[in-house]
Amino acid sequence: MNTPSMLIGPAAVVDRTIEYLLTSYVFPESAQRAADLLRARLHAGDYDADAEELCERISADLFEATEDKHLRLLWHDEIGGSRSEEDLVAGIRELFRSENYGVRRVERLEDNLGLIELTLVPEAESGGPALAAAMRLVEHTRALILDLRATRGGSPDGVAFLVSHLFPDGETRLCDIVTGPNGPARQYWTYASVAGPRYVDRPVFVLTSESTFSGGEQLAYDLQALGRAHVVGETTRGGAHPSQVVSLSDHIELRLPVARTVNPITGGNWEGVGVQPDHPVAAADALATAQRLALAASVS
Repeated sequence: MNTPSMLIGPAAVVDRTIEYLLTSYVFPESAQRAADLLRARLHAGDYDADAEELCERISADLFEATEDKHLRLLWHDEIGGSRSEEDLVAGIRELFRSENYGVRRVERLEDNLGLIELTLVPEAESGGPALAAAMRLVEHTRALILDLRATRGGSPDGVAFLVSHLFPDGETRLCDIVTGPNGPARQYWTYASVAGPRYVDRPVFVLTSESTFSGGEQLAYDLQALGRAHVVGETTRGGAHPSQVVSLSDHIELRLPVARTVNPITGGNWEGVGVQPDHPVAAADALATAQRLALAASVS
């Protein structure tokens, strides 16, 4: 790939974006369609704008061509330079740590209902202890509510780690993540051993909003597909493609999907359509609705 520089014009940004699209994007046909559209818009002068506006215009065109909500350009006011994979991983882990590994709230609600609110789903290696501790605090409740209304992303292995607490063993296949157009595929299964208590004999409800995204959607989708939880709230944003971030310049990065999620039960995922709730209600009403449903389910 080309070496990023601090000041580059629209043509260079488009060229570098297309280069990554054609070599690494998970859907080759969509990549070619996006490349053709970007070249046409560049030739028409549609990208004659300041750098931040340029990123917004190219991102809109990438979505028009692919309908992929992960695929976009990111503008940074600060000069970040070309960040290594190690720097990116370190930054993500620091974000996880600073957000208490995604665990915003754990509470025993009225009527002995358990609530865990997540802002993200951390990787199992670093965030596992926090997730296991949260499960320990709701161990003896009559039903569990996972609040994912503000969950904007996360790690597939963290999803598997948390979901494993809701199943009795390591025999449940959760999803496959296929890298590139034709694989290889990595299968994610429940864990045979978990750090926290198993929560297997009581109902589970998942709260969603139109802001729930990526890893939060995977958690909701997997539990719904397996029949382990009822989803309550709003249709989610619809981003199912794991991605990486690559530097195009000192201020511009490309978020590039390099894999796709495949659920073994549905054969698909939630890309572009979101997770559809079993009980559609406004996000603001989701918790109260889930509490009523949980009480009814736990006494039936």
